[in-house]
Amino acid sequence: MRAAVLGSPIAHSLSPFLHRAAYCEMGLAGWSYEAFECDEAALPALLRGMRPVRGEGPDQAGTWAGLSLTMPLKRAVLPLLDTVSARAVEVGGVNTVIFGDGAAHGENTDVYGIKQALAEAGVPAPRSATVLGGGATACSALAALRDQGLFAATLIVRDPARAGETAKAAERLGVSLAVRTFDKIDAVAHADLVVSTLPAGGADAYASRLARVPALFDVVYSPWPTRAAAAVRAAGGTVVGGYAMLLHQAVRQVELMTGRSDVPVEAMRAAGEAEIIRRAGRTG
Repeated sequence: MRAAVLGSPIAHSLSPFLHRAAYCEMGLAGWSYEAFECDEAALPALLRGMRPVRGEGPDQAGTWAGLSLTMPLKRAVLPLLDTVSARAVEVGGVNTVIFGDGAAHGENTDVYGIKQALAEAGVPAPRSATVLGGGATACSALAALRDQGLFAATLIVRDPARAGETAKAAERLGVSLAVRTFDKIDAVAHADLVVSTLPAGGADAYASRLARVPALFDVVYSPWPTRAAAAVRAAGGTVVGGYAMLLHQAVRQVELMTGRSDVPVEAMRAAGEAEIIRRAGRTG
């Protein structure tokens, strides 16, 4: 059976190390996991070529079990799928495709990854929260917060006009969203939790202004810690890194793709951490 991660750029992805470690521990000798560079324009043809033939047995060599999707494909894939889970519809983004009997089904495991990462770090359900950035991961963060009982949040973006998809997701989720620009970021110091969905380096300029927040979840995992994470930690706040989210969303993907629940979380964690250390040594 085959699986892969698609995105652009994709060379940095840790997903192959996580999934392959799971296959090894689970004794799935016939399984492979690759990484393919793929942008929005190339996605439809690539997806068509991966669809199994209806009635094809699940153990046939070369059959595609599923895909992991990263930027910029999480929203672009939606109209290309046969079915989409209710969670993925709410969030407006798919990061997991499962193939079966000629059909392609979309799931979202990012929400699960965020919730597990927060729980693992001992972060309690917040009474107030601010999300930095307005992309697909921000929508997943809002869903995770909603699942924790929070039905109002602040979204900080550079251009409110580009936050339309996130605002629509908030409406579907039943979350009241106050959209602000980064010149209002000082107000986030009063939130119980700040979730930064900005790319690496995106929150660096605001590190000193974020230092007072009780808890920061920064979806970046390399380089780590980010300046914002270091500032919050130095001030005594709780910091959650993006690697925990990446790990746990991948655990759920392995469950969905293999149909098994005995996924070796710690083996996957160790494999990803080892690769992060190897890369840091190579570039340090």
